[in-house]
Amino acid sequence: MHVVRGKKIEVLFSPEEIAARNEELAREIASGPSQDLLVIAILKGSFVFAADLIRALHKVGLAPEVEFMTLSSYGTGTVGKSVRMVKDIDSEVEGRDILLIDDILESGRTLRFARELMLERGAANVSVAVLLDKQNKREEALEADYAGFRCPDKFVVGYGMDVAYAFRELPFVGVVTGDA
Repeated sequence: MHVVRGKKIEVLFSPEEIAARNEELAREIASGPSQDLLVIAILKGSFVFAADLIRALHKVGLAPEVEFMTLSSYGTGTVGKSVRMVKDIDSEVEGRDILLIDDILESGRTLRFARELMLERGAANVSVAVLLDKQNKREEALEADYAGFRCPDKFVVGYGMDVAYAFRELPFVGVVTGDA
């Protein structure tokens, strides 16, 4: 149990487990569509996972270009009904293999929007890599091509994921269990 900002945090996935899984994911991705690969990290929560996965991709011989996209489906509440583009990519995607990276696949709404957008723009292939797959929350017909871990139905923090901008710096994925 860790205490951060006066909150108890239970570790779900340790830094060592995450690092090992990132290396496995990189090998899986390298065996899939990766010609003229463009990696698009969906910000903000994916930034730590994306950075580590991109370095793991380098270790297995891939040299992707990297872009960032910011999408919002939450607004002021925790459940969104539509996806809004906050920041688009600058690169052309026509004819390219695209790898979308996000921290967590829950409803599927945000990643489905991003995937369909890239296909509409002429991408040859669009794959999805997520650190966490929360399958029991799925509302859209979308599955990750590459998933790090199956996530229990808990609100998670750390490794880039936050609560009100806090806890992103944690090197593990955890659950806030209460006050210290």
